[in-house]
Amino acid sequence: MKKDTKKQLSWALYDFGNSAFATTMLAAILPIFYSSVAANNIDSTLATSYWGYANSFAVLVVAILAPILGSIADFSAAKKKFLRFFAFMGMIASILLAFTGEGDYIFVAILFIIGSIGFSGANVFYDAFLPEVADEDEIDKLSSKGFALGYVGGGILLLINVIMILKPEMFGLNQISAMQVSFATVGIWWFIFSIPLLRNIHDEKKNPVKRDKSYIRIGFSRIGNTFREIKHFKQLLLFLFAFWLFNDGISTIIRMATIYGTEIGIGQNDLIIALLITQFVGIPCTFFFGWLAGKISAKKALMITLFIYLGIVILGYFMNSALHFYLLATAVGFVQGGAQALSRSIYGRMVPASKQGEFFGFYGISSKFSAVFGPFVFGFVGQITGNSRFGILSLMVFFILGIILLSRVNVEKGKEDAKNYTAA
Repeated sequence: MKKDTKKQLSWALYDFGNSAFATTMLAAILPIFYSSVAANNIDSTLATSYWGYANSFAVLVVAILAPILGSIADFSAAKKKFLRFFAFMGMIASILLAFTGEGDYIFVAILFIIGSIGFSGANVFYDAFLPEVADEDEIDKLSSKGFALGYVGGGILLLINVIMILKPEMFGLNQISAMQVSFATVGIWWFIFSIPLLRNIHDEKKNPVKRDKSYIRIGFSRIGNTFREIKHFKQLLLFLFAFWLFNDGISTIIRMATIYGTEIGIGQNDLIIALLITQFVGIPCTFFFGWLAGKISAKKALMITLFIYLGIVILGYFMNSALHFYLLATAVGFVQGGAQALSRSIYGRMVPASKQGEFFGFYGISSKFSAVFGPFVFGFVGQITGNSRFGILSLMVFFILGIILLSRVNVEKGKEDAKNYTAA
């Protein structure tokens, strides 16, 4: 029997709404506002470093919370209550950012960290609802639908905000107030498209699971158990080490590109338009790399994306004009979705069928922990050298080491190990 399609649409629309935080806050507008407005009274290189530290701290908190929240999602019938709590945390932080201004770099960083925790924390419980609103044969389709709607929703609001920032006089604003209003629109947009989920989806009634440990101990003991299990799959573990490195580089580029561009003198309008291009270039190019993987193998296609990222970092060091940023933003859009999708599919091929839930949970937590060090290294190198160009150049290490380790992964052997484990 098919699940309720109304509930499925309600679930997918939440992604349409909350993806506005990823586009406007993480990638496009807030980093520019932080550098050019909130931190305009401190050295620009120092501002870039502080933003890197804020990103690292936010991701670290999320990474630590993830296994605890995952345990709550598994053992309680209160997923909706926790989703509402974290989502409202993110929405309120977004709206409060509209009331920040010049010199408020500490307050902006704090609200950004709170918003990031709300965004990621809510996603833990949002993901946990998927098996409850879709049958097993519908899960992949519904998950993809949510992902696609997220691209569209985040892109639409970013487009609206870009128009408002480029033509603020049309809305009776100036450019700074237009940016502030854009932060409020994120919270409002997120809230509006969360209403269907909050109204139509409820926790399935189930007998409470008895626990003899705290959620904290359960969460981290699960990670320990999974890591002990995963060590038996050498190719999978080698791939994870490679993933931790290159994913850190990718995450840092996503989070630091606009504030770096601001520091070296690229105009705000050029930065925002370029990132809007990245958003929409990514949609067809993700499908392209899926097609390419079928022709030359997923590993070779992933290697191509990483070499392109390495080129992006090198060219980023020499970047000095808006045209350069447009070209690099287009290049990032070309490879970003492909690299993430191929990483997940390669990992999935080497996961034993009986361990998919456990190992993919570990993969999700790993992706969060692996995004901690890059922004910190970027900020630290920029601060001690007094030049953020060296900060972006430091990301070469993540990609070079990631490429070296990935080249040593034998995906076919990993698939065979997984198959043999399943048959055992």
